[in-house]
Amino acid sequence: MTVRSRLRLQLLLGGTLLALAAAPAVAQTTPAADPAQTATTPDAAPPAAAGDQQGLGDIVVTATRRETNLQKTPISISVLSSQGIADRHVQSLFNLADGSIPSLRVATFEARQSALTIGIRGIVPYDQNQTARDGGVGVYIDGVALGKTQGLNAALFDIERIEVLKGPQGTLFGRNTEGGALSLVSKAPSGVLGGRVNAGVGNYGSHNADLHLDLPSFYNISLKFDGVYQHQDPTVKNPLTGSTGWNYYDRKGGRAAARWQPIDGFTADFAYDYAKDENTPQYSQLINYNPNNYAVGTYNAAGALLLNGAACGGTIAAGSTKPVCIAPKAPLVGVHPERQYVADVGVPQQPSVDITHGFSANLKYKLAPWIELRSITAWRGVSTDQWDNSGGPERSSFAPFVPNTANPTAINTTGTFSRYSLSFLRQHQFSQEVQAVGSIPQFDYVVGAYYYTEQASEYAATPLTNQWNTNGTAYTVRSPIPGNSSAITGANSGYQQYDPSCNNTLGATVPQFANSCQFITRASEASDHNYSVFGNLTFTPEALSDVVHITAGGRWTKDDRHGTLFVVNNRSDLAAGTGVVAPFSFKNNVSRFDPMFNVAFDATPDVHLYAKYATGFRAGGANDRSLQFNAFGPESVKSYEVGAKMDFWQHRARLNLAGYIMDRSNTQFDFDYFDTNGSSVTNGSHIEQTVNAGNSKIRGIEADLTVKPFPDLTLTGSYAYTYWKAPSALNPLGGGVQQLYIVYTPNNAASGAIDYVTPIHIGDASVRLHLDGNYASSQYSFQLEPTKTDASFVMNGRLALADISVNDHNKVTVAVWARNLLDTTYIYRRSAANSTPVQNIGANGQLVSTNYGGILGDYANFNPPRTWGLELSAKF
Repeated sequence: MTVRSRLRLQLLLGGTLLALAAAPAVAQTTPAADPAQTATTPDAAPPAAAGDQQGLGDIVVTATRRETNLQKTPISISVLSSQGIADRHVQSLFNLADGSIPSLRVATFEARQSALTIGIRGIVPYDQNQTARDGGVGVYIDGVALGKTQGLNAALFDIERIEVLKGPQGTLFGRNTEGGALSLVSKAPSGVLGGRVNAGVGNYGSHNADLHLDLPSFYNISLKFDGVYQHQDPTVKNPLTGSTGWNYYDRKGGRAAARWQPIDGFTADFAYDYAKDENTPQYSQLINYNPNNYAVGTYNAAGALLLNGAACGGTIAAGSTKPVCIAPKAPLVGVHPERQYVADVGVPQQPSVDITHGFSANLKYKLAPWIELRSITAWRGVSTDQWDNSGGPERSSFAPFVPNTANPTAINTTGTFSRYSLSFLRQHQFSQEVQAVGSIPQFDYVVGAYYYTEQASEYAATPLTNQWNTNGTAYTVRSPIPGNSSAITGANSGYQQYDPSCNNTLGATVPQFANSCQFITRASEASDHNYSVFGNLTFTPEALSDVVHITAGGRWTKDDRHGTLFVVNNRSDLAAGTGVVAPFSFKNNVSRFDPMFNVAFDATPDVHLYAKYATGFRAGGANDRSLQFNAFGPESVKSYEVGAKMDFWQHRARLNLAGYIMDRSNTQFDFDYFDTNGSSVTNGSHIEQTVNAGNSKIRGIEADLTVKPFPDLTLTGSYAYTYWKAPSALNPLGGGVQQLYIVYTPNNAASGAIDYVTPIHIGDASVRLHLDGNYASSQYSFQLEPTKTDASFVMNGRLALADISVNDHNKVTVAVWARNLLDTTYIYRRSAANSTPVQNIGANGQLVSTNYGGILGDYANFNPPRTWGLELSAKF
């Protein structure tokens, strides 16, 4: 990936040249409002007057902390309206993983629905699913930042729109927005009696229902209530009776909102939400076996691996004559290059349980025509009980169970498999933001201050739940109770959350871990305190005919994080002779300033050009999967962007372009090691260390086109090209210098949609047809592996008979929908780590030994299969 010397100049000039070329053909009329295109908020500017009903309507956004027209906002933004959410049957953020917005990348962390990986413009975290780590893209609900990725896949309530802000947003949104921000805006109480109820059924036993109720205002108070329920049975069945299959979910939740407007100019919005998401991970399946064609050994009666009668495989020292071989595949384990619907081996699997809840108070007071004071206060929390047994025997080489003939009652540790990843995390956060927003002649301004604090704790275990017989033709499920005769004593034994009979010295020392036991593999806690002040000032010189807008902004941030790791990878180091845990601790402090400069030019009333420089950062922290809670510093990005936003063809067409260059310093990369050797006593253990590995380069071009050739038809298309170059770095866990990769960032991504709406002359009824297609080229899914996923193309569709009048006040909509309409199958996550040996590199850079013990084959996770259903909606 060689960067051409002129690439920066080409990207900076590209958007401007395209805009100037299109300018002569641009009409200068006022766009008409279109309900399907207009995103409204209670305080949004009114849509343009209806002049030409064939035109595209205004879209109102709040990316600059004020309500502005999308086309006149000098930031690259994509907006998914409430109608777009319904047309794509988006029930949770994971549904955006199909690529509906090409620059936005959404994937599971590992295979888990319970935590999502969210990235924009190549800023995609690998493992932020910990107590002391953050992502590089901020997720906001009604202006409130969500501190953890756990719980992000909860059911969406009544969302007005989703705004995707691309590029660093460090000035107005703060830390952890170096890639951008994902902002969810809820529908506010209207103060008018009315509501909507939806109910639906579909394949895989899916059913859903939601209720949205607005009450009439009384004493200047308006109330709104939302309730949501979503369910889907597993799409991959689990042969073990009583255990849940994979890709299952059961989501429910409610939200209550109140708006109080006691006097003119003052609005107080209060909201409380609670959601519970029970889910299981995507299934990890074996897609090939021994792809490098190593010799396959056989086990003798004593459990030794032999090749032609000689010991082979395992760890082989450099220069050794020991034959290379790998373990045979267990006969029960199949190779499945296509999607599985039933697993080969049953494993214990119960749903993970994610609970999110929060309260917010959003106050606005128009003190004078030139100033509005705002306050956003929020408390939020998340609890996650994670049960992830996605791999079964598909990610661990076979080793037989060999009875101990000398002591028949003893249990041998060989033959165990299926890593059950258990995590019990609790997080609470509080944030307070104050703003002053206003305008005076030639100036628009935003100033504010922000405080954020959080506390998070977690303990985790990785027991191996199953055990082979002597030849891999049958298996047993091990007891979940530590110390049981069918369990192995030690850290990787049982998997009950709490055993009151154990000697819990950890719980005695640290109260929040009182319900844990000594078989946990790690336990940590961390706290964070963040303080910042910020400002943004836009100057529109009257001398330049009010067509030039110069914005300067900045944010000063102080971030203070510290934490303690009590247990790591089966160790709870004790102070000599005291029996008291001697933990590992870290402290991480940063104080920095992030500037932003933006120059916008209104070339015509319908052509708007801009050039922007901005910086942002992702906070430092510590990796609780490391051996000593090793701390790492923040990473930062500098971004250079040019863009053009254009309406033409009498506002029947809209083209937005952006080109950007981002240089990221001190990039956080994760080096990890899984022991997948079935004969190893530490089989299933996971060690990981995060380092600031070096600099990354990211370049890209984005284009969004909307065309409305006639009133009934709207065509949209989006494209994102992303080029990146990641550094190579010395692996701190051994293995020498490794090339690093940015995950879930395709070079090419595109989406397109057709929306056709036509009245049928039965009252206000209409037929609505929506089809969308989403493409992404192959990409990397692991930071240390050159293995790529499949390219993907997914279509979604919805056909509705909308707004059928039942009486003067009530309307009904009947719709049929499908996600992954063509039932496309592709791999979105793939690892070849179990197909290649692990090399141990010495301090001098020379090969010390090679371990062939864990070789099996590539494993992968497939996208969800086609889902479809029928939905009935009633407005009242």
